[in-house]
Amino acid sequence: MSLALAPRLHPSLRIPSHTRRAMMSALRTGHLPPPAPSLRDPPPARPADALSMSADAAAPQTAAPPPPAPRVVKPRPTIRSQKAALTITPNAVARLLNLLNSPTPQLIRIGVRNKGCAGLSYHLEYVDKPGKFDEVVQQDGVRVLIDSKALFSIIGSEMDWSEDQLSSKFVFKNPNIKDACGCGESFNVAS
Repeated sequence: MSLALAPRLHPSLRIPSHTRRAMMSALRTGHLPPPAPSLRDPPPARPADALSMSADAAAPQTAAPPPPAPRVVKPRPTIRSQKAALTITPNAVARLLNLLNSPTPQLIRIGVRNKGCAGLSYHLEYVDKPGKFDEVVQQDGVRVLIDSKALFSIIGSEMDWSEDQLSSKFVFKNPNIKDACGCGESFNVAS
């Protein structure tokens, strides 16, 4: 019994098994598909007529890439609430106007800090310009800034200026307060 061993072919010359099956099937039925063009073969030559050829036909012909599409700049939507996040009483407006008419006019930013018995305390600071995410409240020619982190604690509040014999300060009437300490310096908005 002699076994004839098939010669080993280079991997690039091997025929894949699915192609081999299709070829065997075609041989049995007698219908052979046309041979597939090889990637190594040059493309078929196309006869050129004299009108389609340019004077420098020997030069390689390349098409220029299309220009980039113009970029459409969409305007950013400006969403403004119908109601201000903070209302300012006439006493507070008068005090804020005095601060703005000082030699160094500054804006007031309202924020909250973790402080006091109940958890949060109002924090006021002078700034020269609004921050990137600050909410700007304008009323009667006065601008007040609200820190973005404090907006949900302050929204719907009323800012007032209070003067008595012991102190003068801005006072906030906040409808969101659920708990406050006895002295009134700190509050909590969580239920």
